[in-house]
Amino acid sequence: MSIPSEIHYEWIATNHDLQEFVQFAMQTSEYYLDTEFHREKTYYPQLALIQIASGDRIAVIDPISSDAKLLRPLFEGPYMCVLHAGQQDLDVLTQSLGMIPSQMLDTQLCAGFIGYSQPSLASLLQAKLKIDVPKGDRLTDWLRRPLTKDQLRYAASDVAYLAELSKLIFDELEARGRMQWARDACEELRTRPTGPHAPHDAWLRVKDVRTLKGKSRWVAQAVAHWREERAMDLDLPPRHVLSDIAILGVAQRTPRTTDDLLQSRGVDNRHANGAQGRAILEAISEGIKNSANGDLSFPSSDGDDVDKSLRPAATLVSAWITELARQSDLDAGLLGTRKDITDLLNKSDSARLRHGWRAEIVGNDIEDLVAGRKALTFSPDNGAGLRLVAIQES
Repeated sequence: MSIPSEIHYEWIATNHDLQEFVQFAMQTSEYYLDTEFHREKTYYPQLALIQIASGDRIAVIDPISSDAKLLRPLFEGPYMCVLHAGQQDLDVLTQSLGMIPSQMLDTQLCAGFIGYSQPSLASLLQAKLKIDVPKGDRLTDWLRRPLTKDQLRYAASDVAYLAELSKLIFDELEARGRMQWARDACEELRTRPTGPHAPHDAWLRVKDVRTLKGKSRWVAQAVAHWREERAMDLDLPPRHVLSDIAILGVAQRTPRTTDDLLQSRGVDNRHANGAQGRAILEAISEGIKNSANGDLSFPSSDGDDVDKSLRPAATLVSAWITELARQSDLDAGLLGTRKDITDLLNKSDSARLRHGWRAEIVGNDIEDLVAGRKALTFSPDNGAGLRLVAIQES
């Protein structure tokens, strides 16, 4: 069935109404959260709506006309926040409000422990509740006011069924003995660092930057660094400050004067003249100076980060994790990525496979495998699966 037209929500646009709703929500042990935001025209995400379901109420909160920081008692209190695919929500809340919920369960992440691979909210609602979510307002301008009733109903629907949906998922996790695994994974997500990229690494996100060699890479790094910091200061997308093609153009030509700068592809008068032109030329000069340090290398791929003698083991373990995840109804990417395997084989103390539920499921076995205490063999079940079997100590 589609989203029913009778979804009841409250439009909260004043501090008084928001404070009243927060007091109401604090009478329950959990609340259900979603946000709407834009970042197409700004460097930092612009928070446009906050949707919260609590008890029998759904609030669609306007953070433009009300002070959303009034949610602090709810966010920082002993209440469980349930959301779906919450990484971007945490990012926008951190940057817009400076706070995130103190406890969190993510239904997308939790579903990975019962056989789903990064499912959308729409696919889970269809699979678990037979509810079809329309896509008509998915690309709406959430910052525009006033919003239509259909837009607000669509926004409210993002939290309207999270209580019912999450109960089904959590009950299944409890039945499988995996609820604590899910809690640990959600806390890992909640405490993951958020915020802007490091300007020093901005050059790695420039399209086609890998075509550059030698001195040109250093120039691209310096100019991209300047662009990122300038974009932060102006709160503009980096491409609005200087295009990727312009960075490649100046990196290849390494111009020293304004006239030379204007000969670079993607550069025009607004870039080359005045203070901005001088800043770009200074960045180019800095890049040329840095090139005296030798070649600037790209970060090694995961496969290159492990000792050559262990690369076959990394490949084999990766295949085994994929098969183990399939047999166990787990999202393979959740269980262990190639980087996780590489970190473990490199004996990194921070390797995720050495700690918590990942170590319990597979990490400890991988360490035994590499140490020769166990062997990886095909299972006798029609030769389809892989499993670890103990071998005698030498």
